[in-house]
Amino acid sequence: MSEDTQRNFRSVYYEKVGFRGVEEKKSLEILLKDDKWDIEKLCTFCQRFPLPSMYRILVWKVLLGILPPHQETHPEVMVYRREQYNDVYHALEVIRLINESTPKTDVFFYMYQLETGKLSRSQKYTMQKGFEHYLNIEDGRLVSHLKACSALEKLPYDLWFRKCFAGCLPPSTLQRIWDKLVSGSCKILLFVAVEILLTFKMKVMALNNTESINEFLQKIPEDNTDPIVNKAIDLWHKHCGIPAHSL
Repeated sequence: MSEDTQRNFRSVYYEKVGFRGVEEKKSLEILLKDDKWDIEKLCTFCQRFPLPSMYRILVWKVLLGILPPHQETHPEVMVYRREQYNDVYHALEVIRLINESTPKTDVFFYMYQLETGKLSRSQKYTMQKGFEHYLNIEDGRLVSHLKACSALEKLPYDLWFRKCFAGCLPPSTLQRIWDKLVSGSCKILLFVAVEILLTFKMKVMALNNTESINEFLQKIPEDNTDPIVNKAIDLWHKHCGIPAHSL
């Protein structure tokens, strides 16, 4: 029996007995044993599977460029990164853009903008057109209702796309979304937003003004968030395809 055949057989067996992540975790650990990590393969892994929590922070740091792919340099580089963080944080305090009460999500966003030369007090980033496009494909009637209520232009896009659902969804759910985001798939945010609307369609259709719709969408029930992410990932694969994975 070939190695690939054995692996496929084991994967099916593990899923049947309730250990779905065994083969995925083993594949990731093989990647992490290399002295120099293969960024492309790590990205592909994250696109297809959820990262095991014990490796998530480290892998995110490498994919985001905070740490280099060479493992032996990690301790030294982290010293420099802490100094860099303190310098940028102080600069934002000096220009009075942040203070002790500023939410962490805003602090990190401003730090990113400052370092990339995109800092602006009035700058807003949304993916509204993409969101409207996919929502219209899935449920045009819902889009029509939002337009009729003058709510489509005023949905909580900053919360969804600028803060990447931080403050809207619980941390355990955010981790699964950010696995895809950190590894290069910003479109996952679109499909999470679309699925939130689809999941709570009846509630949203019963509301007829922008304020009440926004109020609800910013505080959705936490017990529904895991199924929302599962369906959002399915939508993402449906419209964008499933990334190939090879080790």
